[in-house]
Amino acid sequence: MTLTWWRLEMAAPAELEESLVWKLPELGIHRVAVQHRPEAPAERQLVAWLPASDWSDAERALLHQALEPLAETFGLPLPALSWQAQPDEDWSLSWKQHWQPDPVGQHLLILPAWLESPVEHADRLLIRMDPGSAFGTGSHPTTRLCLEALERLAALRGGTLAGLRVADLGCGSGVLGLAALRLGAASVVAADTDSLAVTATHDNAELNALSPQLQVLQGSASELAALLAGRPADLLLCNILAPVIEALSPAFKALLAPDGVGLLSGLLVDQAPRLQQVLADEGWQADLVAEQTPWALLELHKAH
Repeated sequence: MTLTWWRLEMAAPAELEESLVWKLPELGIHRVAVQHRPEAPAERQLVAWLPASDWSDAERALLHQALEPLAETFGLPLPALSWQAQPDEDWSLSWKQHWQPDPVGQHLLILPAWLESPVEHADRLLIRMDPGSAFGTGSHPTTRLCLEALERLAALRGGTLAGLRVADLGCGSGVLGLAALRLGAASVVAADTDSLAVTATHDNAELNALSPQLQVLQGSASELAALLAGRPADLLLCNILAPVIEALSPAFKALLAPDGVGLLSGLLVDQAPRLQQVLADEGWQADLVAEQTPWALLELHKAH
């Protein structure tokens, strides 16, 4: 066997999962999946594939050191890293085997691009996704909280988001913006600091024939505000880590209209009170409206 890849496996405790998926691409690791057995959804396993030529024994030891501070933040030991040699012809197939058709809420279906739509889900709104790297197909609990919240918001508006202009800050794969468009939103502007996320969002919009309604660029809140051209959005989507949301909160007034709604996730339930206070200081009311332990979703409105 000619070794061309290392397959890395490690347990992904709920507290650490989002941080790991966010951190690994920063370290040059872009082929990542998070898997779980259907009967044990809480026992999640992170799997990544690393080119062997770039990851010597010394580099792999340094990776462990780079990830340890993430665990220390939550008072946890870093789970053990397991390494397995994998030949080139196997890695892409085994990576794709981790993604399956994924019904979300009452109306949405996240479908990996290489699969056919299941007959039993023919009545659902289809969002085709090519994960491409670490951005996933919507399986993370914080993403699902946002997708389900989009459905609830549409239900309150007669089953549609028709007419809404949407801003997606930290768009990742673009799945939230694409879901908003499938639910009837008029347009989406999106931004992410990671160039790979921008590419993934652009490609997934094309895959769903939604490119005309979705603009995406590399950057953060200021670049997203520029895309909005002085007209804040009706709906703000922000599924990123709580400290990042806190740091970006002063920019929300340029992103979200005074009568608009924001959906904020990526935070732990026990991080919600601090973030609610920070947002209140900025003139917003942030209500905890959904949670999937230990994750939470805040709904944002202008405080009266």
